[in-house]
Amino acid sequence: MNAAKTGYILRALLLAAFLPLCASCASMTASAEEYYSIGMAYFEMGKYDEAERWLNRALSLKRTMSASEYNLGRIAYGTGRYTDALGKFNAILRKDPENVMALKAAAYTQVKLGNLTDARKLYDKVLTLEPEAADSGLNYATILYAMDEPKEAEEVLQKYDYTILDDKDALLLLARVQKAQEKPEAIDNYDLWLSKNSDAQVQYEFSIALENGGFYARALESARKTLEELSSDTETLKRSEVRFLIARLILISDPENEEGITELREAVRGGFENQEAMDALRDDERLPKAVRDEVGRTIDTARSGSEDSGTTSEEDTQNSSSGDSGNSGGDSTEGTS
Repeated sequence: MNAAKTGYILRALLLAAFLPLCASCASMTASAEEYYSIGMAYFEMGKYDEAERWLNRALSLKRTMSASEYNLGRIAYGTGRYTDALGKFNAILRKDPENVMALKAAAYTQVKLGNLTDARKLYDKVLTLEPEAADSGLNYATILYAMDEPKEAEEVLQKYDYTILDDKDALLLLARVQKAQEKPEAIDNYDLWLSKNSDAQVQYEFSIALENGGFYARALESARKTLEELSSDTETLKRSEVRFLIARLILISDPENEEGITELREAVRGGFENQEAMDALRDDERLPKAVRDEVGRTIDTARSGSEDSGTTSEEDTQNSSSGDSGNSGGDSTEGTS
């Protein structure tokens, strides 16, 4: 915190301490601006209860009303009271419909509340008022992507293409909206992002984009790298999903390679449950019929084993994989003990 800000906070807090002592002195009655200064001093210190108390006093004067309302909304948002926050921001917008700061804040809050359609309408207004605001354009495109409108999201991003290479969030969003449309350009943008950043989820998405483009060898390399980076399941990605992808890539690119069946078995034993994906692999015409039959038997057997004994732990899965890789003889489709 710089010296000027520290001095401002100290003066405001000294005033806060002095005012109650002189509450009975009419000549010492504080102005709404002073209440606002005290409230913001507490806000800067993270003392939100005190900040709210003084900012609510500052609402009494028109000059500080909107600023106080806005910062009360920020406090409510920051403490997870999103409905209260939205009420504060909307109160400002009723008086000043073109207040860009309030429009943006209301949009953020609508996203937190899950009201993406309302957030989109607010960003429509923001970008009408500030068409060159790249940060608002990125937020708008993010909302469109979340609403499953990747084409529209890409059109918005293209208006701000001069900022994308310098903004990793914008570059990743562009890669994702292009991947959702199965555009080959997604591959280059994922590759560029990963050349400067590391993330297992993004690496997995890159693998899918490569698979969509028919680059199976690169996709397999990327999927294996994902598995190395993913030490444990996350909320958005499970190791069993990655192993299923590895199995699918091997089976499609090299159906005779027994490693594909091994990875498939371990994916299902490890908890992979996407029935649609499993059915699609069973019926994939790119696989010879004998391999499709083997895929079906492997899925059924592995699932039956998981239901009997519970989902295999990661340690068991790794041990099983080691056992398979060391088994140079016998039928590689049989489970290891």
